[in-house]
Amino acid sequence: QVQLVESGGGLVQAGGSLRLSCAASGSIFSLNGMAWYRQAAGKPRELVAAIAAGGFTNYADSVKGRFTIFKNSAKNTVYLEMSSLKPEDTAVYYCNAGGQLYIGGYYRVGDYWGQGTQLTVSS
Repeated sequence: QVQLVESGGGLVQAGGSLRLSCAASGSIFSLNGMAWYRQAAGKPRELVAAIAAGGFTNYADSVKGRFTIFKNSAKNTVYLEMSSLKPEDTAVYYCNAGGQLYIGGYYRVGDYWGQGTQLTVSS
């Protein structure tokens, strides 16, 4: 069974930066895509960024140029580096694994989810 453990959320002022981490257990990490989703209060969960097994990435338009997804395969960890944060980035951020990122940007969601980590951006 794959487990995903997220960390790094918290309270930050607008314009600030933060890094989220998602540590994965199990061998699936090196074989499939991973992604970060977020869900703001009263809104549906949305894809923020995804990374393919080979390193190809894709981002939601709302975070392009501000967020970077990357991974450390040796540590089985995927990161979301966030900068120029805005109050509208406030949400619970979830890590997803076992998916597939296709050329063109479509991410087929994987079966595995982390517990979520709260990011709050104050104005």
